[in-house]
Amino acid sequence: MTTQYKNLINGELVDNGKWIDVVNPATEQVIGQVPDCGQADLDKAVAAARAAFQTWKKTSVEERRALFAKMADVIKANSDELMRLLTSEQGKPHMQAGSEIAGCVGMTRALPMLNLEEKITEDSDKRLSRTRRVPVGVVGGIVPWNFPVLMAIQKIVPALLSGCTMVLKPSPFTPLATLRLAELVAGVFPPGVLNIITGGDALGPLLTSHPDIDKITFTGSTATGKRVMESASKDLKRITLELGGNDAAIVLPDADVSKVAEKLFWASFYNAGQVCIAAKRIYIHEDIYDELSGAIAAYAKVVKVGDGAEQGTAIGPIQNKPQYKRVLELIQDAKDKGYKFLAGGDHDPSIPGYFVPVTVLDNPPEDARIVAEEQFGPVMPLMKFSTINEVISRANASDYGLAGSIWTSNPEAAVEVAEQLETGTVWINESMHLAPNAPFAGHKQSGFGAELGEEGLLEFTYPQVITIAREAA
Repeated sequence: MTTQYKNLINGELVDNGKWIDVVNPATEQVIGQVPDCGQADLDKAVAAARAAFQTWKKTSVEERRALFAKMADVIKANSDELMRLLTSEQGKPHMQAGSEIAGCVGMTRALPMLNLEEKITEDSDKRLSRTRRVPVGVVGGIVPWNFPVLMAIQKIVPALLSGCTMVLKPSPFTPLATLRLAELVAGVFPPGVLNIITGGDALGPLLTSHPDIDKITFTGSTATGKRVMESASKDLKRITLELGGNDAAIVLPDADVSKVAEKLFWASFYNAGQVCIAAKRIYIHEDIYDELSGAIAAYAKVVKVGDGAEQGTAIGPIQNKPQYKRVLELIQDAKDKGYKFLAGGDHDPSIPGYFVPVTVLDNPPEDARIVAEEQFGPVMPLMKFSTINEVISRANASDYGLAGSIWTSNPEAAVEVAEQLETGTVWINESMHLAPNAPFAGHKQSGFGAELGEEGLLEFTYPQVITIAREAA
């Protein structure tokens, strides 16, 4: 019998009798069902959040921190179950799923340590003026399918820490571990403070346009982010958008090939390349291009692609069928254009699951779709460059500006290059490191606002200035 998972509304686990199937991308078999919510269910969740906000906003930060400590303990105590459930619905190998759940524990402990302190803006003979931060209200959160539990935590914790309440919508492709988490923490927070509901494609627009939601925090594609922004603009909702990226990795001529080849591989192929901050364009200096491209291709051929629940699997399937088809389309386009493949490029459609072989392309042109578009799959284009100015220009020639990386034996000199990249984050000799106390924000069409750090916490608040005249009326 297929397990049915329930929503969390006003502190209770509920369903509406309408169900969505959830599929394991490695087997294409249904592994669970979740409620298919519509307007009536959303209204109940928003009303619960609105009522709870009146009390929750008055609780102290210390009270909120104590509840997050309980939440972290619950996640840690159930981490193995959550890890296995995450692999079954998302596809990533157990080790990577375990890292995601461990990251949830870490973020739930670390993010509440952020502070929003009042600031004195004037203390003179005439007046005392102070600026405080007040919660926006009810937050609608929309979570993607690539890191479904971690992205949920990165929205829930700062929203609730600020004094807001939340209605969270997981992706219909990956709702199971999040709903199991909802069940585990249902009694931690007061009823209505945290509500988690599921639904198909129709639920997202209902959430972003709901008149009683004050802010939307969304992680997903740039195309969808634009629609979210348009919908939220109708009543001037506050928004935070963490969107797509086409991140460039730049390998300078002094880089040690033996050290960077494997690191660059995983900078691109971690989570089957389904990471917004993965290295999606690899620029290698012509002096070391042949050696490094050969080393990456050789490593690609020994990495096991398979079911994330199987021992030894390093790369799982694409998470869902639409994205699977899109990645195959990009590979076929590269074949049709006659681009050279160093690894991969072929797949067996008779094998169940959304598996794409690890694919490495040899120096395709800048206008190739696989270079110009965000592939979000296990396909890596390698390109040659000759000069620093040239590669900076090529890296910046994108509508995206999420992140980038530089690989070199001289990290101090690389800072000058990093400062010229038009991205929100630049790593030198590493990739995909995010810290709870540092902001994560995209430039250009990669985002609007920030997540994490104090800047991310401020996104859930308004400034309020209170001024007291020294002379009584």
